Amino acid sequence: MGRSSFAVECDVRSEPSVRAAITAVIAKFGRLDVLVNNAAVFGSAALESLTLDQWDAVFETNTRGPFLVAREALPHLRTAQGRIINIGSLGGLRAWPGHAHYCASKAALHMLTEAMAKAFAPEVSVNCVAPGWIDLSDSAATQNQASGDRGEAARFAAKTPMRRNGAAGDVAQAVLFFATGPSFITGQVLPVDGGLGLS
Repeated sequence: MGRSSFAVECDVRSEPSVRAAITAVIAKFGRLDVLVNNAAVFGSAALESLTLDQWDAVFETNTRGPFLVAREALPHLRTAQGRIINIGSLGGLRAWPGHAHYCASKAALHMLTEAMAKAFAPEVSVNCVAPGWIDLSDSAATQNQASGDRGEAARFAAKTPMRRNGAAGDVAQAVLFFATGPSFITGQVLPVDGGLGLS
């Protein structure tokens, strides 16, 4: 495609790792225009038996991570009049009792998006994409997907007004909109769920 990329190792849970990653990017390119906070973990557990370790493991990646990376990147983004796009979830807008820690972490990220939008304006716009069920069945990571998972995916598709589950490209296009669209749009949480959240 005539483009090059630059990979940097980063543990978003670690302040020194985040700082080193941002430093490496600036050393390579001299500027930072767009930050997409898309590192996340998903967890399932009955709320009454949820352990503190399970709770903390989800929050340290899904909520603390975006805070740390955004904070470290902010001076460079302000210089570039840049953008931050957080990846939230329909689970942050709707309660899923079997995933309470995940839902709470994403709801916190949605609120963090709004707080960042106010705090980082007017130089940086901050928005959030909140996907619903995204079908990754063609990806290498899910080639061994259990038949029960495929059945659940079919059930979600049947409940979705668009009669299908989302694809990675649907999320990518929403992120691209916030990355390249009007900077006057800020503090928004955009569900990308085919209308699933309406049910």
